[in-house]
Amino acid sequence: MSKKWLPPEEFAATLPKATIFGAVFFTDEDDRPVQLRATYSSVHPWQWPGGVAEAGERPWETAVRECREETGIHVSGPPKLLASVFGLPGKDWPLATVGFVFDGGRLSPGQIAGIVLDPEEHDQVRALSVPEWRELMPGRDHARLEAVVVARSTGMPAYFDAWDWEV
Repeated sequence: MSKKWLPPEEFAATLPKATIFGAVFFTDEDDRPVQLRATYSSVHPWQWPGGVAEAGERPWETAVRECREETGIHVSGPPKLLASVFGLPGKDWPLATVGFVFDGGRLSPGQIAGIVLDPEEHDQVRALSVPEWRELMPGRDHARLEAVVVARSTGMPAYFDAWDWEV
């Protein structure tokens, strides 16, 4: 079999495309995950502070920026990776999704009460136990939450590749 080498720009055009996101995972002092309720998504109603990377931005920078914009919390490093997340494209989104979830630590009641939400993005913040979250989230969102909780408790980052868009 002969291989034909393509110039980089031609080869790049043949590769899958993906969006990249960064997110910060917090718990309260009782290790209950803290999440924000999205005003713009009924598919993924409860989320961690985070979002899609801007051009030239690395995932940790994205997570820090989005957390500050969405909650007012300034996260400092060094970054501690809890999970990488992957999803294939689907009918609602034409690109694959690659994400990185970082540990933001534990928030005090005062820090949680001090969260300032952008009403165009989120309208509520809650800290609930993992079983309590099950009733409020789609199954794969809850599975991702469980993987991140285990990663934090074991110190072993999770690889979660069931974040596909609906086909």
